[in-house]
Amino acid sequence: MEASLSTLVLPWSFSFQPRDFSLPNSSWGSDMRRLYEHYNSQCEVETDDGEKKSFSRRLVFTRNIREQRAAFEYVVFAGHLLEGPPGHVHGGAISTMIDTVTGTHATYLSGPVMTANFNINYRSPIPLGSTVLLTCSLDKKEGRKTFFPCQVTNTYSSKLHTEATGLFLSITMGYLLGG
Repeated sequence: MEASLSTLVLPWSFSFQPRDFSLPNSSWGSDMRRLYEHYNSQCEVETDDGEKKSFSRRLVFTRNIREQRAAFEYVVFAGHLLEGPPGHVHGGAISTMIDTVTGTHATYLSGPVMTANFNINYRSPIPLGSTVLLTCSLDKKEGRKTFFPCQVTNTYSSKLHTEATGLFLSITMGYLLGG
């Protein structure tokens, strides 16, 4: 008897149910949980009736008022799916994280942007299973150009893993749509 496609069951190691790994889960280490609680507590606001509400759990935005510069800080857990060299995070995964962080920051401050230039320096490898902090801030704006440095450090900011600079150009939505 032949198996038809409707009755054939193939083993599948991935779940079809979407899972949000940015929320606490069993894969998180103690550093990830500590930083999540730290940043999450900074995202609580008290409503007029005294109720506490959290306005963000995934993106931490802080403003340095003294220098009038906005800074983004992201907490990332380097899981096994990011492996490149044995036991360490792949450089392409690190680059993607940094481009995403700086591009999101540029879009927040300048509207739609595209990456025009991206320079990255890998200083020390990131071990798999570690939690890292990505920090970027606005360096300067010149017309359509927005410049951002970014650093990837351990959770105590005492060890620099990677540093990068990004240049983003403001674009119109028409440009993205081929107009």
